[in-house]
Amino acid sequence: MAATTPSTTAATHAPATSPAPSATPSVTEVLRTAYQKAVAAYWDNNRQDPVNLRLGDIDGLYHHHYGIGDYDPSVLEGPEDTWDDRIIEEMHRLETAQADVLLDHLGAISPSDRLLDAGSGRGGTSFMAHQRYGCQVDGVSISEYQVGFANDQAAERGVDDRVRFHFRNMLDTGLETGSRRAVWTNETTMYVDLFELFDEFARVLEYGGRYVCITGCYNDVTGGRSKAVSRIDEHYTCNIHPRSEYFRALAANGFVPINVIDLTAQTIPYWELRAESSVATGIEDPFLTAYREGSFHYLLIAADRI
Repeated sequence: MAATTPSTTAATHAPATSPAPSATPSVTEVLRTAYQKAVAAYWDNNRQDPVNLRLGDIDGLYHHHYGIGDYDPSVLEGPEDTWDDRIIEEMHRLETAQADVLLDHLGAISPSDRLLDAGSGRGGTSFMAHQRYGCQVDGVSISEYQVGFANDQAAERGVDDRVRFHFRNMLDTGLETGSRRAVWTNETTMYVDLFELFDEFARVLEYGGRYVCITGCYNDVTGGRSKAVSRIDEHYTCNIHPRSEYFRALAANGFVPINVIDLTAQTIPYWELRAESSVATGIEDPFLTAYREGSFHYLLIAADRI
């Protein structure tokens, strides 16, 4: 699929509403298990990760996800002294295209709506959502460092009255019941129990609200986790769920899928290009192996709350 271009049309601002959650919880209230503490500590201390920061430095959109679409092969040609810079710029284009595809599936959003970015990282997709719709966006993360970074970005962009980030657990967001028109997760669901997560999302979404996720999941048909998927789990200290678990957990919490799109073939070019870059981490080969052998899928799921 060809990469898309981010929308630059911002809707007229609606009057600002009070942020929620309103109170900053204690660390023990947010990080309730040793595993959550370990994940939070990883991101709190991982402040120089080039695979996220160097790409975000291009235009100030700092993402924490992968890309989709065919890359321009010309970036692998030309002067050697700009070779890596061209690859980095193209990788960032692909990851921004991925966020645009996610936002395309949120449904009809108005400037008066409120959205939730669950596992918001350094805030890239939240800023894109606000730019596109002009609405209020709240992001939550268990990393205090990420929350601070993203709020600093909001202030620099002059949108801190509309885009806010909170030190909260996505399993217990502190948001008002029925207060959100749409919620999304972007490569964060592998860190939590899906039944608990979708129970919380069902609570905060209004009736008919939309949930969208893009995620990696292992293929039930091939049995358990393949060796390559297990290596990904180990690398990211996560617990990749089987594909079927998403649909069981969604159904159990009153969600009806409206779109399910297999993005696996569309993300392979990103990983091929990343393997050629200076920000390669060594996990590129397990991803490519898992995708190509069919043991791992990259899915977009959009579901409505009923």
